[in-house]
Amino acid sequence: MKKKYLLGAIAVVVIGLLAACGQTDHSTANGEEKKTIVMGTSADFPPFETRDNNGEIIGFDIELAKQVTKELGYELEIKDMNFDGLIGALQADTVDFVASGMSATEKRKQSVDFSAEYHRSGEMFVTLKDSKIKSMEDLNGAKVGVQLGTIQEEGAKKLAESTKIDIKTLNKVPELIQELKSKRIDAVYLDRTVAEGYVSELGLAAFKDESSGTPGMAMAFPKDSEIVDKFSKVIEEMKKNGELEKLEKKWLEKE
Repeated sequence: MKKKYLLGAIAVVVIGLLAACGQTDHSTANGEEKKTIVMGTSADFPPFETRDNNGEIIGFDIELAKQVTKELGYELEIKDMNFDGLIGALQADTVDFVASGMSATEKRKQSVDFSAEYHRSGEMFVTLKDSKIKSMEDLNGAKVGVQLGTIQEEGAKKLAESTKIDIKTLNKVPELIQELKSKRIDAVYLDRTVAEGYVSELGLAAFKDESSGTPGMAMAFPKDSEIVDKFSKVIEEMKKNGELEKLEKKWLEKE
């Protein structure tokens, strides 16, 4: 994982990009028509999507989306918003698709269509280094932070049925990490890849949720979208030709 982007994710104030809705025609240098396609993301989830020190949105999902849309002949435009508003943006036709570390759950499939999966991770609980919480068994009575609208929020609610935990939801992952460092919460429940990055960069601790059976990440589209199959075809081809593996090595592997 590219650790240098994590501190920037905490420090940079996330702002929405002003972008036109839908797909707009643009003329290329050779006179051909090129359509702009609008992608929604929540740029607070390194290494999948975050902002660098210049405010540019970067990450694994971003580079993957750029490659897929380029292959399909689109000009990519990105809208940054809160994660829990992404599906609503698809339903309102504010964006054409979403790439934001989103797991293709059965519940979400009732509202949107998904492309082929492109990454599978799992979950971890992140704690302070000196925390007494070392495993799932130690979570009883703990205050656990989760990002609003995520599969981790769903998982925490399910865990609360059998373990006494107090769930705190916030819009942004860096906000949760700050709450943890300030000792206002005891643990943060995160995607494993994201969690490992924060542990490595900030000297935190973590343990796996062995009970998690999270579905893989995929790009989301409005129901009955005409382009979802085209995106899936390119993603599957990238799996076969090694391009997806190259992106994983660049963004997701530890340094």
